[in-house]
Amino acid sequence: MSNQLKLSVIIPCYNEVSTLEEILSQVVAVNLAHEIIIVDDGSTDGTRDLFPTLEAQYDMVKIILHEVNQGKGAAVSTGFKAATGDVYLIQDADLEYDPRDYPALLKPIQEGRAKVVYGSRFLGGPRKTMFFWNMVANKFLTLSTNILYNTILSDMETCYKMFRAEIVDDIVIRSRSFDLEPEITAKVLKKGVRIYEVPISYNGREWEEGKKIKWYDAPIALWTLIRYRFTN
Repeated sequence: MSNQLKLSVIIPCYNEVSTLEEILSQVVAVNLAHEIIIVDDGSTDGTRDLFPTLEAQYDMVKIILHEVNQGKGAAVSTGFKAATGDVYLIQDADLEYDPRDYPALLKPIQEGRAKVVYGSRFLGGPRKTMFFWNMVANKFLTLSTNILYNTILSDMETCYKMFRAEIVDDIVIRSRSFDLEPEITAKVLKKGVRIYEVPISYNGREWEEGKKIKWYDAPIALWTLIRYRFTN
């Protein structure tokens, strides 16, 4: 990797037996990862049966097991603690996000223009159309973030969040579910760090294919944004 930056890709994983091998091959193919940390959050669908083969196939893969399901926030927190790179990237284990976007995410950090980069699904990149009410919830939560933290993000809920290690190494992640996204965004912004956004592609899963944010997750995310505006 240019500029000697080491990229740690953190993959929180829960019951992704049908997609994990493919997303891992895509991450490896980009040839930017110093290490790939898979944090399995108590999978029960056969995902864990894949791990011996994956570890033998890829030298840079590290696998950490949660004995019981704790949620995405817990898995990401475990991944951050285990990472040894200069830059961390969160990569979901499904196929909604394309690792071929890594160079665009990394470029502002390599050039010293940013310490945190988000991949936005709303800046003109190619994408499968979202469900309308998912988009409305996303826009509402992003607007709430912008009002509370005086910023102009276009996609707070994006999975693709890339951080210089020193920005998040001292952040304690308390969230255990989809409220991870607002919590980590709030804590980064409260540090006075300006978030850089780049357009990314998006291939959203259908409802029957995977874990979608439900309507009741939106109030939790909003409360998370309000809570961390005034507390640590």
